[in-house]
Amino acid sequence: SSRTTSLLSQLEKINLDSLSGEADNARYVTSKILHLVQSQEKTRKEMTSKGSTGIDVILSTLEVKTFNLCGCGYIASFHSIFGLHIIKLASVLVTKGGTQILLQLLLTASKDCPLNEELMVLLHTLLAKIGPKDKKIGMKARINGVLNISLNLVKQNLQNHRLVLPCLQVLRVYSTNSVNAVSLGKNGVVELMFKIIGPFSKKNTSLMKVALDTLAALLKSKTNARRAIDKGYVQVLLTIYIDWHRHDSRHRYMLIRKGVLQCIKSVTSIKLGRKAFIDANGMKILYNTSQECLAVRTLDPLVNTSSLIMRKCFPKNRLPLPTIKSAFHFQLPVIPTSGPVAQLYNLPPDVDDVVDESDDNDDAETESEIETENDDDKDQHFKNDDIETDIDKLKPRQELGRPIEELKMYEQFFPELSENFQDCDLVSKEPKPFVPDANLSGPIVVPTAGEE
Repeated sequence: SSRTTSLLSQLEKINLDSLSGEADNARYVTSKILHLVQSQEKTRKEMTSKGSTGIDVILSTLEVKTFNLCGCGYIASFHSIFGLHIIKLASVLVTKGGTQILLQLLLTASKDCPLNEELMVLLHTLLAKIGPKDKKIGMKARINGVLNISLNLVKQNLQNHRLVLPCLQVLRVYSTNSVNAVSLGKNGVVELMFKIIGPFSKKNTSLMKVALDTLAALLKSKTNARRAIDKGYVQVLLTIYIDWHRHDSRHRYMLIRKGVLQCIKSVTSIKLGRKAFIDANGMKILYNTSQECLAVRTLDPLVNTSSLIMRKCFPKNRLPLPTIKSAFHFQLPVIPTSGPVAQLYNLPPDVDDVVDESDDNDDAETESEIETENDDDKDQHFKNDDIETDIDKLKPRQELGRPIEELKMYEQFFPELSENFQDCDLVSKEPKPFVPDANLSGPIVVPTAGEE
C-alpha cells in the first residue's frame, strides 16, 4: 500500500515538472506501477477504491506529458489498472474527461510512423468500453478529427483481427450518432462492413457479430440504406441469412443470425428498401425460415424479428378491402365517380396504394439533425430563459360562467358552503333529548317494530 502511494506521489511530481529529462523517470515509475498492478490484486483494488487518487494521477499524466516512448506504458498501466473494473468506473472516467484525453492520444498516435499497433489496440479497447457511457463521444470524435482513424485502420488491416475487432467496436459506438453515420458512409464504411460479414464462414464469429451490429447501426441512416440498396446488398443479406440458417443446425450462432435480421430491419425502414426486399423474394425466405424455427424456443427472437420485417414490408391496402384478399366485403355508401378516392378503388388488387413518405426529405432531416446538435453544443452551459417556472402562471385560470350575484339563489340548497357550523355541538358524546316543536299540530306517531 505504501509502495503504491509513493509511486503515485512520484508520478504526480513528475507531471508538475516540465523538464525534458523527466521522461526517463516517468517511464521508470510507470513500469513499476504496471508491474505492481499486474502482479498484485490488492494494488489494483487499492487504486480503484473510493477516495483513491490513482485515476486522477493517471489521467493527468496522460494529459500533461508529451507523447513519447513512455506513452505506451501509460496506456498499458491505465488498461491494466481499470481493465477489470472499467464498466463500473466508466462514468467516473467520462466525468473526469477520460474520453477527451484518449481521443487526443489517438490523434497523436495516428501520426507516428511506423504505427504502434499495440498502442492502437489499447486505445481502441478503452474507448470501446467507456464510449457507451459518454453520450457526446460521437461529437467529440468528429471535432477532434479522429472519426476516420479507426475506419482507415480497418481498411488497411483487414487480416489483422486483433486490431480490427476493437476498431469495429469503436465504430459501432460512433455510428449511434446519425451525423457520424452519414459521414462514415460517404467514406465507404458500408462496403467495408460487407467485406467482413461475407461470404459465409464460421471463423472469427466474434468479429462478424461486432461487424453486423455496426452495420445495423449504420443502416439506420437513410442515406446509408439507399447506398446499400443501390449496390444490391439486400439480396446479399438474405443470402447470408439463409447460409447461417442452413449451417447452424445446433443453433450456436443465434446472435449472428439475429444481427443479419437487424440489418435487414434497418434497410427496410424506407420504401425503397421494402421494395428491394420484396423483389429479392424476402417474404418467402423469412416465412419459410421462421416456420422451421418455431419448434425451438431459443429461436423466438429470430421469429419475432422476422415477423416484424414481414409485417412492415407487406403491401398496405385501403380499408374497406374490395378485393379477394379480404374475407369480408365492405362497400362505401357513396363512391365518387372521379377524384382521388375513385382512382384508389380503380387500382388493381395487388397494388400498394397507400402513400409512403418515409424516405422523403432525407437531406433536410440530416441538416436539421446537424443544426440541432450544434445548438445543443452551444447552449449546453446555459439555461433556457423561455421556459416559464412560475407555478401560479402555469395554472389555468378558472372563470365563472355567471356572476356571483346570480349564484346566490342556490345557497339554500347547499348550506354547508355558506353557513358556519362551529357553534353546533357535533362532537358531543351524549345525544340531546328530543324536544318536539311547539308549532307542530297533531299527534306524534312513533313507528312500531317491523314498519318502515
